[in-house]
Amino acid sequence: MRVAAVQAAPVFLDSAATTDKMLGLIAEAAQEGAELCAFGETFLSGYPFWLSSTGGARFDDAKQKAAYAAYVRAAVAADGPELSAIAAAAADHGVFVYAGFIEKSTSGTSVYASLAAIHPDDGIVSIHRKLRPTYEERLVWAAGDGNGLAVHDWKGFRVGGLNCWENWMPLARYSLYAQGETLHVAAWPPSPGITKDITRFIAREGRVYCLSAGSVLATADIPSDFPLRDEVAALGDRVLVGESVLVAPSGEVIFGPATEEETIVYGDIDTNVVLEERQNFDPAGHYGRPDVFRLMVNRARQEPIE
Repeated sequence: MRVAAVQAAPVFLDSAATTDKMLGLIAEAAQEGAELCAFGETFLSGYPFWLSSTGGARFDDAKQKAAYAAYVRAAVAADGPELSAIAAAAADHGVFVYAGFIEKSTSGTSVYASLAAIHPDDGIVSIHRKLRPTYEERLVWAAGDGNGLAVHDWKGFRVGGLNCWENWMPLARYSLYAQGETLHVAAWPPSPGITKDITRFIAREGRVYCLSAGSVLATADIPSDFPLRDEVAALGDRVLVGESVLVAPSGEVIFGPATEEETIVYGDIDTNVVLEERQNFDPAGHYGRPDVFRLMVNRARQEPIE
């Protein structure tokens, strides 16, 4: 199977325009033979990059409040027209899509960092809400749940995905390995200097292919009316730097890390390679000890009212 990491810049905080861009990128990846493609964390429609560099924790700060409001306005519903359009494109092109997006909560005024798994035949098969937003991300994103910790069958692979630093969480990874995961998708904003390391670690630990997709964003991509644009622009020309990478179950890097530019990078993967590498190590199989260690996962969707 040919897989693709779509390393691109969203149309920041414009969900309609970003959706249109995603439809074009899915079509481009399919034309190049990709049967699965992945986008970065909250690609639709942007990562909250300003938090760490502009004093995001300042309480009752007018600009921070305005930035939060703008971010929430860009969120989309899981059953909204944006993901429906992406699902239609996946079906049209026969491509399984992992799409990071800002998900609107039940209240409508909080958001999750979510990762949608979209099957070309079955539509949206899971939506994983990031379990624990990382550090300053908690100023913007609500905590998710275990509902989306699922793997899906596609072209002989069992595919699962996690967001950014939750890829460091051993039990989150193991919950996917134990469901027979053979291709792991990691969505990133990205994390410079870290993405390649954890991608190789996951590949070797799980004896899986690991596909990391990171976004890019330049200061010029930030709209002029974004409340903290000037503060971010003063720090340099680049906000997000991509670093998409694909690693084989042996730990061999197939491609990447990609450069800071917008690109789609491709790699061919083979289920037989997974079987060969598991000859000497299978973390949830012959090397596991369920009589000694056992993981329980609460897959219930957490909502404020029943």
